[in-house]
Amino acid sequence: MLKVVKVRLYPDTQQKQQLAKAFGSCRWVWNYFLNLMNETYQDTGKGLSGYDIKKMLPTLKKQQETAWLSETYSMCLQQVCLNLGIAFNNFFERRAMYPRFKSKHGKQSLQYPSNVKLQEEYLIVPKIGSIVAIVHRPVEGKIKTVTISKNPSGQYYASILFEDGLDKPIQSSEGKAIGLDLGLNHFAITSNGNKFDNPRWLKKHELNLKRKQQQLSRKQKGSNNRNKSRIKVAKVYNKISRCREDFHHKLSRRIVNENQVIGVESLAVQNMVRNHKLSKAISQVGWGQFCTMLKYKAENEGKIYIEVDRFFASSKTCNNCLFQVSELSLEIRFWDCPSCNNKNIDRDVNAARNIRDEALRILKTSGSGGQAYCPDVRRSRRSNRGRKKSTTVLSAG
Repeated sequence: MLKVVKVRLYPDTQQKQQLAKAFGSCRWVWNYFLNLMNETYQDTGKGLSGYDIKKMLPTLKKQQETAWLSETYSMCLQQVCLNLGIAFNNFFERRAMYPRFKSKHGKQSLQYPSNVKLQEEYLIVPKIGSIVAIVHRPVEGKIKTVTISKNPSGQYYASILFEDGLDKPIQSSEGKAIGLDLGLNHFAITSNGNKFDNPRWLKKHELNLKRKQQQLSRKQKGSNNRNKSRIKVAKVYNKISRCREDFHHKLSRRIVNENQVIGVESLAVQNMVRNHKLSKAISQVGWGQFCTMLKYKAENEGKIYIEVDRFFASSKTCNNCLFQVSELSLEIRFWDCPSCNNKNIDRDVNAARNIRDEALRILKTSGSGGQAYCPDVRRSRRSNRGRKKSTTVLSAG
């Protein structure tokens, strides 16, 4: 089974210079061949594959103007060509946006497909040498690829992909099921009634960020002081990002450890941020990153992660009798069901329970695994109003 461990690197001054050259070479190769592929398509109507541009690398290295490419490990440059070809394939198959040119002002990265070794507290990289690394988790298995990156705040990391030799666990639904409703006032609401507060990381650091950005705006462009101020701003953003990531890791780990089937509503975040009143709050909460962590952690432990369609009326449907109200504005947090006279229905908890029930229905109809155990899912419903018969959930006996 493939696993990834991300470790912190501490290169010395000479190694930083060598990494900067390698980052620049890989970035230049990407931009050069991306421009070449665009021009070739405009002139001939045909594109170039990753293997086609990979064959052009030896010619570039022999030219006097681009002889400096030889200073970078050859397999890194070859991997850039292959990644560019994959990027175009993903675009044509509608899995990603059109490939864009890379800038030296953002995150820098390069990939080593082989010949990288990890020994105790050092990462041995071709043409660079032994870089001090903080390995906080054991890397037991064959190293496949290593991606070295540098963020805008000047920190270096290495993402180590390795094969541990173990088979991927078989997914089973024998266990507890839970539904999650993601929100803004509370980050996550579970079908059990638990509510996890939204830490609002950006708001906590907003004043500090504002001061740093004001200082940056007053610096002369191109000066060393402006670059120092830019790093200060990047460090604040990095602090916010790390706090968010830490919260997501801890909460996702807790949910995966306690449950066997996890139901989450699929969210179209790009459409939601068009609301100018909520765009800032939605952007900082990180729903996508949290769901990604839930998914891969559940799959690595043989548990089931299910996404319910976002058009499923989870909030407007009474979980007790399945009656669906016609309208339910965001201002209404509690409502009464006119069908079963259920009073003070918590909108978020009710939505989480409906998401859980719908996930169990999807799991049963798909025929994968056994039935998930959930003590408060009933075998029958008083009424099927508001939902089709195909959405009725039958729990395990």
